[in-house]
Amino acid sequence: MNRIFLDVHALQTVPPSNLNRDDTGAPKTAVYGGVPRARVSSQAWKRAIRTYFGERNLLDPAELGVRTKKIVELLADRITASDASVARETALLLADETVKAVGIKTEPPKRKTEQAKNDGPQPAPEAKYLVFLSSRQLDGLARLALEGAFDITAFLKTRENKARAKEIADSRHSVDIALFGRMVADVADINVDAAVQVAHAISVHRVENESDYYTAVDDENKEEETGAGMIGTVDFNSATLYRYAALGVHQLAANLGQGLREDEPRTEPVRRAVEAFVRSFVESLPTGKINTFGNHTQPDAVVVTLRTGRPISFVAAFEDPVRGDGGHLREASDRLAEYALDVERAYGDPETTRTWVLRVGPATQKLAQLGEEAENLGELTTAVGQAVADHLEKPE
Repeated sequence: MNRIFLDVHALQTVPPSNLNRDDTGAPKTAVYGGVPRARVSSQAWKRAIRTYFGERNLLDPAELGVRTKKIVELLADRITASDASVARETALLLADETVKAVGIKTEPPKRKTEQAKNDGPQPAPEAKYLVFLSSRQLDGLARLALEGAFDITAFLKTRENKARAKEIADSRHSVDIALFGRMVADVADINVDAAVQVAHAISVHRVENESDYYTAVDDENKEEETGAGMIGTVDFNSATLYRYAALGVHQLAANLGQGLREDEPRTEPVRRAVEAFVRSFVESLPTGKINTFGNHTQPDAVVVTLRTGRPISFVAAFEDPVRGDGGHLREASDRLAEYALDVERAYGDPETTRTWVLRVGPATQKLAQLGEEAENLGELTTAVGQAVADHLEKPE
């Protein structure tokens, strides 16, 4: 399949907030262009994107996966759901042996084991690391476990059945696994290369963290008992962020294989995944300290480009920090438009490149010249998804 990439750029202004904390509780930062910037890590935003799929029902639950150390308990639930006559202890044993057959190491958690010595049942084994499996993979492993329930140890010792366990774990990947990949150090042959790369979001301007000193009053304090019930501080900043992600559509198609449903064209699951990713990237928001700050904003501008060749970030438009008087969005939008046009002129291929723009307000006016304007996010995602499907249907 020919290489094809989807670049997604966004400018998003966030008021006082602490979206993503470091080990001291302060908002994460980075130095870029010689000055400190606000930063939201790629891991924080990828987590927000992935959970948003389910929160907004953007994809069928069968097309999503679960990442957990409690993979034995999760698989045991699938086993008992398939056959209610299987006792819970038996289901846990079947699940543990099946997970081990895939090559994933498990052990009872030490803390819970110590607690159970004096009283209570032994805890279920857990994987030593987070394991990412799709709903269909879990169902397939549950069926395999029940097939060998008469003697699961002997059943899974055979080379054929052990190979079947690995094959189930490495086929019919969920959309989130296909997008974000999977790494299992002990079983490298079931690893999945990520189709999407998400950059650390950084502010387009210099940012210095601030600290809010707050107090909480005890409602039962008597008038003579002056003073606060507690005092504390919370760090925050505010910023106009440049956000970027690159989606390798060809890698996504390869990861999804022939599709998650038997009765649909091969391009359909890719189209659905692309539309869900673009919407989730645009609308999702990390939830760090969100109850404290209520920083619920949407991007002021989104630019999506479908291109061959390789991905291109426009972050260098802000290497010289924006210094705008009375705001940063207008200058950031102007810079982004000018820089993107220069880059496309120097490196782009107008024959194979398409660009769409979704923007809000007059401050983002210059971005309209980059491509086809969409009225709303639904129109944007539909147009991008259809363009991807059309490209995939072309003969190589």
